Amino acid sequence: MCGICGELRLDGNRPDPDLLQRMTDRLARRGPDSAGHWQDGPLAFGHRRLAIIDLSARSNQPMLDAAAGLAIVFNGTIYNYRELRAELQGRGHTFASSGDTEVILKAYAEWGERCVERLIGMFAFAIRNLRTQELFLARDRLGIKPLYYARTPAAFRFASNVQALLEAADIDTGVDPVALHFQLTLHAVVPAPRTVLAGVRKLPPATTLTILADGRERQQTYWTLAAARPAMARSDDEWLEAVHERLLTAVRRRMDVADVPVGVLLSGGLDSSLLVALLAEAGKEKLLTFSVGFEDQPEEKGSEFEYSDQVVARYATDHHKFLIPNGEVLKRLPEAVTCMAEPMVGQDAVAFFLLSEQVSKHVKVVQSGQGADEVFAGYFWYPQMAAAEGEDSLARFASRYFDRDHAEFLQAVEPHWHGADHSSEHIRRLLEAPGADTYLDRVLRMDVTTLIVDDPVKRVDNMTMAWGLEARVPFLDHELVELAMQVPPALKLAEGGKGILKRLARGRIPDGVIDRPKGYFPVPALKYVRGEFLDFMHGVLDTPAARARGVFRREYLDTLFAAPEAWMTRLQGSKLWHAALFELWFQLNVDPVRGSRS
Repeated sequence: MCGICGELRLDGNRPDPDLLQRMTDRLARRGPDSAGHWQDGPLAFGHRRLAIIDLSARSNQPMLDAAAGLAIVFNGTIYNYRELRAELQGRGHTFASSGDTEVILKAYAEWGERCVERLIGMFAFAIRNLRTQELFLARDRLGIKPLYYARTPAAFRFASNVQALLEAADIDTGVDPVALHFQLTLHAVVPAPRTVLAGVRKLPPATTLTILADGRERQQTYWTLAAARPAMARSDDEWLEAVHERLLTAVRRRMDVADVPVGVLLSGGLDSSLLVALLAEAGKEKLLTFSVGFEDQPEEKGSEFEYSDQVVARYATDHHKFLIPNGEVLKRLPEAVTCMAEPMVGQDAVAFFLLSEQVSKHVKVVQSGQGADEVFAGYFWYPQMAAAEGEDSLARFASRYFDRDHAEFLQAVEPHWHGADHSSEHIRRLLEAPGADTYLDRVLRMDVTTLIVDDPVKRVDNMTMAWGLEARVPFLDHELVELAMQVPPALKLAEGGKGILKRLARGRIPDGVIDRPKGYFPVPALKYVRGEFLDFMHGVLDTPAARARGVFRREYLDTLFAAPEAWMTRLQGSKLWHAALFELWFQLNVDPVRGSRS
């Protein structure tokens, strides 16, 4: 798990070593253990390492295979690297290290660009082929690891976050108008390849990008997800056993593939509690678990310790609880935003940030329950969408998910941002794609391959890696996801959602955890728009920088400020917070860069 970056000059010049150093420095939080650079002709690589597998210097990066004429920078973990290593040794390859990075290099040498089809794990990497002078980039099937890039007439650059790319002076940092529509409509999800910055793009999940020797690009999708019933029917019990077996395999993979201890982020919900139970079933003893809580508000508890404590008692884990004062939440919020590669409005981003800070003092790797709700239909809007038969496919989704309809978007932003209803066009295209049996199948497939990538998955990566902490997400094991997409919707929607997981959990975790109301990472200080939090947002949106950016109409903001808690999205997010977070991200991450160049 690391931070990667690089520059390929397209203008005949050599890469600027000072720029590469600055880019690498902006990735330091992702990889605190070591740093490295490598340059050959028009190409330079930078790397920051978080040592998880093969802790020796033999696995430092950038890694060069002189005999094969290849060099690599890699971020992620390959869970089947031992099996691939044995296969490659059988094909005559020799290894100088015992880690997974070199396995990718040898796999590329053996199978070329199709090597990605053999990798099980989360990854983003770049390989330079010194013989063909091609640059090959790849991202894992479900986009767990980020990969951003920017192309100008002079150079092609890539990095694990946007901040590293902004170290170059020729990046267009203006707001992308299409991305702005996505940002304010799809709960801050900007689907790849766009970002909110006009000059920065991101590689879509399950995609490779090759920069040819003459500068031309070739992009390929190497994996697609179907959501249809198999030809041979299964009984409910057979489905349950299949999910159990595949999830247990996913959990074992993420426990065994590490040369350092692995813990669990235990929220007190079904998903993370089930991970603890399955790790115990897999033979893990004295498991390290971690929970975070915040101060209560009159309307809501700030922690879920009453549930996580039950799991801890049952499995006798080595548990660590962290209680964060509300004053600390707002004080540390700007720091968390500087670690966001893109603006993310989820309240729990700062919770993950503060939790990861504490957890990183104990372990380097944790398992987390992200993805279970999307894969197994756990959110409240899925049953509503499934039941709304007869409605237009887009309206059926948008009326229960979109933060703003197009008409409100036009009211929210200044006229020069007006344009087509980009979000509706994109979502309709995804919902109408072939390969899904029912409407819910289409929604879950879209969620897993698109929406989740740029909301909870990106949030967890950014906030954990801000503290050099690797988060592994077994519910997004691609083989488990492929199986889950075949499970009949009725088994997922049972018991109010995630029915098949609840049935799997019976007898493994306390019933009180299974049957509790659906919970979310509670951060009351950010959920209720009042007091210091409201003052903070005033301070962000009333600045000269915000007015000069000219995104939001003042009349719209005045309406939100007049009754902030009356203006909530369909997913119960604050519309005022969405606007403030977007603007705050630019003030903290983009404006300082612009200012240094003026």
